[in-house]
Amino acid sequence: MTIWAISDLHLAFGVPSKTMEVFGPEWKDYAQKIQTHWKSLIKPEDLVLIPGDLSWGMRLEEALVDLQWIDDLPGTKVIIRGNHDYWWSSSSKMSKVMPPSIHFITNNAFHWQDVTIGGARLWDTPEYSFSNYIVFRENPFAKVKSSEELAAEKEGEEKIFQRELERLKLSLKELSPKASLRIALTHYPPIGANLEPSRASQILEEFRIDICIFGHLHNIRAGSLPFGQARSVKYLFTSCDYLGFQPLKIRNC
Repeated sequence: MTIWAISDLHLAFGVPSKTMEVFGPEWKDYAQKIQTHWKSLIKPEDLVLIPGDLSWGMRLEEALVDLQWIDDLPGTKVIIRGNHDYWWSSSSKMSKVMPPSIHFITNNAFHWQDVTIGGARLWDTPEYSFSNYIVFRENPFAKVKSSEELAAEKEGEEKIFQRELERLKLSLKELSPKASLRIALTHYPPIGANLEPSRASQILEEFRIDICIFGHLHNIRAGSLPFGQARSVKYLFTSCDYLGFQPLKIRNC
């Protein structure tokens, strides 16, 4: 078995008007690129980790078209929620309709052979910034916000981040103590580019995580964010456009 990862697929089969192709020529036919690379690399017995932003659907019914597309691809998939996964619903509702090859993490953990996986979305934090690595482009989907709305949003970020840290702990507490490989998925980066300790990274170290896989960031200059090993944890950035829409091989098991 081989473990792979790719994040931020931003599929739009259910809402074609939200295709990522509006963000530049590199996104042209991005779903086809993902599918082609996926099928050439990944076997049915493999495990694929997808840390968030799977679908642009606003409702679960809209996202099911994209989830079925993912289900039709080879491998067992493990997903967490991203900041744009507005369709994400209650665990009970999602359990009833989730395609069979897809497993989601919400305050729980997923165990696969000798691998145990937990995680949480996280959120923005003032501890670090990636603005120096991003080639900024106008987002045609972004809502224009007033200064009052931006100030209120900033004020609420810390509360959301604290809640996400607690969710991360809840999930990692469910990891199997018998597993030889401990993986955490976060949508937002849990650490800065300089790999200095952060509140999230300290939790990952406390729970003896071997590998943390994340995405969220887009339009990053090629090769500018290698991340890597920091203390006991290996940090891997897997946004699909950064990877050239090709799943990243994590490890053979």
